[in-house]
Amino acid sequence: MKKVLLLSALVLASVSALAQQVDYTINGVSSENGMKVYLYDYFSRVNIDSTQVQDGKFLFKGSADQNVLFSVRPTNVDWGTFMFNDGTPVLINLNDSTLKGSPVNERLARYDVAITGPYSRFVHEVMAMSPDEQKAKEAEWSPKLNAIAQKMIADMEQMFTDEAQTMIPAAFFDAYSNFLGPEAALKRLESKPAYASHPMVQKMQKALETEVAREAKKAAFIGQQFTDLEEADVDGNLHKLSEYVGQGKWVLVDFWASWCGPCRAEMPNVVEAYEKYHAKGFDIVGLSFDSKKEPWVKAIADLKMPWVHLSDLKGWRTVASSTYGVNSIPDNLLIDPQGKIVARGLRAQGLQDKLKEIFGE
Repeated sequence: MKKVLLLSALVLASVSALAQQVDYTINGVSSENGMKVYLYDYFSRVNIDSTQVQDGKFLFKGSADQNVLFSVRPTNVDWGTFMFNDGTPVLINLNDSTLKGSPVNERLARYDVAITGPYSRFVHEVMAMSPDEQKAKEAEWSPKLNAIAQKMIADMEQMFTDEAQTMIPAAFFDAYSNFLGPEAALKRLESKPAYASHPMVQKMQKALETEVAREAKKAAFIGQQFTDLEEADVDGNLHKLSEYVGQGKWVLVDFWASWCGPCRAEMPNVVEAYEKYHAKGFDIVGLSFDSKKEPWVKAIADLKMPWVHLSDLKGWRTVASSTYGVNSIPDNLLIDPQGKIVARGLRAQGLQDKLKEIFGE
């Protein structure tokens, strides 16, 4: 969970009020009479209009900033047909996800269907399974999903190259950075492609630069000796981190909180690691970002976390945050027996792989 705004929230800021207004006319066809259809503004992340399909047709008319990225979405569907508000009337066919309009918008629609369509459809198939079915069939669907994702990434890379002098990549820039990371996304902007001038990309660029700088600052702790701090245990007794770290064991210093959903979701993986490697010299110290004792103590019991737990109950103002530059949780530090930080942010299989590397099977 983020202390700071997520990247997507940073994109919410609208473009300048001085931006040129352009009229739009969006006609649509669909076989689903009575279905509600939404016009979604990707700049503000809000639905700006809605209508119903009548006699197989629907219509949106209005004005908005030039080149705002629109998405037309049917009811109860979390995907939509992209288009830029470039002043050219648009005709959308929701039956086959095709679009007629300006050359740029027509290519944008084709790219969206070809590049992200297979991945979106397969994810929906997996999500439609029950949790038990997902687990039982994971060996079947997981490699397929990975192959589809790799194909999508390769196609997206090619599209970013082929359409560098158009606005089309702006519609995919958020997804590109999510799949390939902020460094790869920022590298795409170094050559100053045309889409880099799009307001949404400019907002994303600033957010990505902030994230890269923040992560670099966090990574700088790797290779350094740990810094001591003092917090209380669940009984109110003060303890120094140095009582547990640098004492001959590998220690995972785990930053978490009872209110943090991703922390709780990750905890079974951390418990599994503890149970597997504790007897071999692995320990954990939990440093909580809670501000109230009761939910902190309850979460420790509910999640069955048998290791040492400390907190000053100051929430984000905890000494752990300022000492180790923690601005999002879950986060952690893996510290060697001599007290040197060797890794950070180990989660899911990454944690298991690192411990296997250290301790073996």
